[in-house]
Amino acid sequence: MKFEDHFSELASTYSKYRPTYPKKLFKYLANRCEHHQQAWDCGTGNGQAAISLAEYFDNVLATDASKEQLEQAAKHPKIIYKNDSAEKVSLADKSTDLVTVAAAVHWFNFDKFYTEVKRVLKPDGIIAVWGYHLFTISPEIDNLLVKYYKEILHDYWPERFHYVDTRYADLPFPFEEINPPEFEMITEWNLDQVVGFLSSWSGTKIYQQKVGHHPLNEIWDDLLIAWGDEGLKRTTHWPLYMRIGKQSE
Repeated sequence: MKFEDHFSELASTYSKYRPTYPKKLFKYLANRCEHHQQAWDCGTGNGQAAISLAEYFDNVLATDASKEQLEQAAKHPKIIYKNDSAEKVSLADKSTDLVTVAAAVHWFNFDKFYTEVKRVLKPDGIIAVWGYHLFTISPEIDNLLVKYYKEILHDYWPERFHYVDTRYADLPFPFEEINPPEFEMITEWNLDQVVGFLSSWSGTKIYQQKVGHHPLNEIWDDLLIAWGDEGLKRTTHWPLYMRIGKQSE
């Protein structure tokens, strides 16, 4: 059975899945800040990071260039959602204690975004950007995921995606850097959830557009065998990679 034939049977019950950022990440960021009046979550998407920031900050401005994303975001009394771009935000100068970007900064215009960050951050303000991509489950499954990511999708990633591939190591970041501890997300996912996540990748979508079928066809039979019972939930580890810095006058 082809991947598309199998997945069509699941489409009616499938919804997009994303792992949840660890609570200790936001506790750590809050502890790095001297004040907790205002946070800006840029590229907020569905507001996942903004909701966690609201536990520590009096006010959170959560912005995204996509109105559709903001319409799906979870409401919270401390959060204001705005359809602002990363490069021009409706915040006053020196008003913000923390700026966060979860899995999005590599798409921004770096010069313009960082100029805005330096404008809105307080003199002791903090910026934190982080991302994630390839997860680990078991050696046999991991080998297939690496093949999918590095071989099958090799020629189909957007140019800016190389920052994700290098775990932000070469990301422009004009701030006085802070070395953070290591963080990871841990989920219990079944095969359908993993498939949904892989299908959401930009490389997957570009492959489908150019080749005409889903790239998971290339590893599908082996993945079914390696996974076993499709309903079985497996522990999935998602290392986060981060760049954290503070405003430098």
